[in-house]
Amino acid sequence: MGGTEGRSARGTRAVHAALPEPLREAVDEFARHLASVRNRSAHTVRAYVADLVSLLDHAHRMGAAEVAELDLDTVRSWLAKQRTMGAARASLARRAAAARTFSAWAHRGGLLPTDVAATLASPRPQRTLPTVLRADQAALLVEAPTRSTADGRATSGAHPTPEADAHPTAGPPTADGTGTEEAEGAEDGERVARAVRWRDRVLLELLYGTGVRVSEVCGIDLADVDHGRRVVRVRGKGGRERTVPYGLPAQRALDEWLRHGRPVLAVPASGEALLLGARGGRLNPTTARRIVGAYAEAADLPRIGPHALRHSAATHLLEGGADLRAVQELLGHSSLASTQVYTHVSVDRLRAAYRQAHPRA
Repeated sequence: MGGTEGRSARGTRAVHAALPEPLREAVDEFARHLASVRNRSAHTVRAYVADLVSLLDHAHRMGAAEVAELDLDTVRSWLAKQRTMGAARASLARRAAAARTFSAWAHRGGLLPTDVAATLASPRPQRTLPTVLRADQAALLVEAPTRSTADGRATSGAHPTPEADAHPTAGPPTADGTGTEEAEGAEDGERVARAVRWRDRVLLELLYGTGVRVSEVCGIDLADVDHGRRVVRVRGKGGRERTVPYGLPAQRALDEWLRHGRPVLAVPASGEALLLGARGGRLNPTTARRIVGAYAEAADLPRIGPHALRHSAATHLLEGGADLRAVQELLGHSSLASTQVYTHVSVDRLRAAYRQAHPRA
């Protein structure tokens, strides 16, 4: 757990421990409900629990010792306090949603006599248009790991992260620094570096070629890939599964990775994971984000993460004539409203091109 996130989690646990027992029990039961009944992701559960702990701590400071003493005025004063502390509109909207969800759950379970937050209004989050690469920029990025010079060596920036150095077989030469052991160590290091580049190419091809989330691509197992039909099964938010297609470039990258790359990195603990880290475990989303950012920086592209490739895939599909419903299904959006933002992106790009090119713009 990273620095800021780790400090936030520790702070939440400390505040939780200081709550009266009835409030602590309500938090724990609500967390179990979100995870097991609502099937929310671990990230969503953590966020909602942190918001609820903050709300109940505020209520406790105002004299409440049980959930039944929570009322709408307390919830509103909690949100007002968050706003004065500088919380963003999106954060306030999420916290209001957490309060409404908890209030409805507590009312159904008999902890609250009424659903006190049912009428709670929340600020509409300010929707900013996502970063989208041009098609040529996306191609430059996904091809970066395995693009080669005329003499066969990787181009500058083809492996911008030092992850290969972490592999157990890619350690430093022996103490004397001479002889066959040194040569074998160098050869092993180069094999691992090539394998990591093949892995990076598959990662980028799948992120852009399918529009999947970074957590979804990291969760793909070998059995999830149907090479004959060129589709892959992914598990999205709430554990929902969907099948998405991928193209020939991704298929070629997969073939290279499975034949020449994955066997180099695989260890007994690799299991069925498709994408592996340099030490042989399943590639994790944090490392994947670092990989995407490093290649984008090396290619002099805008500073982006994996989600920008998802945005780019959706926008390019719509610009190419894809149906909005089909894009919704591909991305795994539960609501069409989430997909419609890409129509605004396409319109804005069209408007910019018109202003630049039309003599009467």
